[in-house]
Amino acid sequence: MQLKKIIVILLVLPLFAFTMHKYYVSLCEIEYLKEKQSIQITLGVFIEDLEFTLNKNSGKRLNLGSKTEVGNIDDHYKKYLNEHLVISVNGKNQPYKFIGKEYDGDIVRFYLEINNIKELKSIEVTNNILINEFDNQKNIVKIKVKDFNKTFYLNKSNDKSLLKF
Repeated sequence: MQLKKIIVILLVLPLFAFTMHKYYVSLCEIEYLKEKQSIQITLGVFIEDLEFTLNKNSGKRLNLGSKTEVGNIDDHYKKYLNEHLVISVNGKNQPYKFIGKEYDGDIVRFYLEINNIKELKSIEVTNNILINEFDNQKNIVKIKVKDFNKTFYLNKSNDKSLLKF
């Protein structure tokens, strides 16, 4: 009897994997460091979802995170990020410097920085990464300034967050 239960579970469980809803999410962590006069940004995105989008946009197979990844992948990343992640500080759009990226399992993490921010009165983040491709995409934005933390949950109908100090 016990063996029959185990066999049924082993046969039925994989079927649930195909019916489970896939989640589409990114996490953008932003921290203002007054002593460095900089805003540091870490953005994590699932490689598979980003690869699907970039392949579609470029018409090429980019093979993200693999040994056959295209040599100019950072150019593709920079272009996509600049189109879909916009940060406005004190009412003015601020370009960010692409520091680099790292692959961590099934996630790619981007490191970005905005320098010469002497005072932070407001920060607005427009994050529509992957939203055009995945209707269920959620982009979480966490902002930290000194001891103050605020989290925003962005989606297709609301892709902006504004925080005033």
